[in-house]
Amino acid sequence: MLNIHEYQTKQLLAQAGIAVPRGMLVEDAAAVASGWQALGGELVVIKAQIHAGGRGKAGGVRLCRSLAEAQAAAEALRGQPLITHQTGPRGRVVRTIYMEEGLSIAREFYLSLLMDRDAGMPAFVVSAAGGMDIEQLAETSPEKILTMLVHPVAGASAYSLRRMGFFLGLEGDAFKAFCRVAGQLYEVFMQYDASLLELNPLVLTTDGNIVALDAKLSVDDNALYRQPTIRALRDINEEDPREREAAEHGLNYIALDGNIGCMVNGAGLAMATMDMIHLKGAEPANFLDVGGGVTAAAVREAFRLLFADTQVQGILVNIFGGIVRCDIIAQGLLDAVADGDGHLPVPVVMRLVGTHEEEGQRMVREAGLKVIWAHDLDAAASSIVEAVRAAEVA
Repeated sequence: MLNIHEYQTKQLLAQAGIAVPRGMLVEDAAAVASGWQALGGELVVIKAQIHAGGRGKAGGVRLCRSLAEAQAAAEALRGQPLITHQTGPRGRVVRTIYMEEGLSIAREFYLSLLMDRDAGMPAFVVSAAGGMDIEQLAETSPEKILTMLVHPVAGASAYSLRRMGFFLGLEGDAFKAFCRVAGQLYEVFMQYDASLLELNPLVLTTDGNIVALDAKLSVDDNALYRQPTIRALRDINEEDPREREAAEHGLNYIALDGNIGCMVNGAGLAMATMDMIHLKGAEPANFLDVGGGVTAAAVREAFRLLFADTQVQGILVNIFGGIVRCDIIAQGLLDAVADGDGHLPVPVVMRLVGTHEEEGQRMVREAGLKVIWAHDLDAAASSIVEAVRAAEVA
């Protein structure tokens, strides 16, 4: 999934005719001063641009009523880590500051489009409780949320747009403006192969305008080959370098906060493996799916990433060989160890079951690597957790 910044998403929305607040990037105090004047000199919002939600609660969105206040807010955010509920404890360093005009707001709404995987089609999600975390709202007050499926052939019908407007309690010109914006949002969603396009909040101003006050766009990686506009907006500083490197070798890798590295083939098996590690009282350090057509070279890179991660104190290899051959996994391990000092830097538990499992196990044993073998997932998870704890005591 490729995310882009709020200000970039707003540029795309504005091109589609959706109203957004006036704003600009500000690189220093002088730029803030210029922006203050250009935006009216009364009220501005200083926004940290990172790929994570919850910025407002974390202090990354600041309402400023004077130039000095705006300059101080920008200076306080720039170059500092911003920690939200989506960033993890290390946060994300703020490299980009966006400054936009403050608006007089009458009401706030939540409006998004996402891919409903169960239905196999896009879906609108709308709520009159804008500005709130939609996940929390879904748990506490699900009746405040309306979901409308959109058939990809028929598109966003006038009926569905009107029903959402009525659900929000809108009338007159505000009702018409909302229906127009929702229809335009669907066009943007489809144009850029989005997986998520979220306006939280979408606001009704006191002068009757419907404006996208905040915006988030996520695009399916599989569609990027036909989305040059989105590719050009990619900010590699917002991506984990390990995840970026893994993607270059065709590996599906997501960094997590635990200390046990996982190498698995298949997303479902990966999720089960991480759940089992959690049940055994530990936490996974990553999601790593090597996929079905993996090569020994890619497996070597996968092991190299895990070995180089100082957070990883042990590795669980859980391979159920179907398309993937167990001897390829074994060869990748041998190559990765050979690239180092010839020894395993952390405890490694291996479960190799399926195609060429005997050959894979033989290769590892003959190489003299002191891995811990397990035949089932329960035993494998117990073994790696015990090995890591034993190493900590030693």
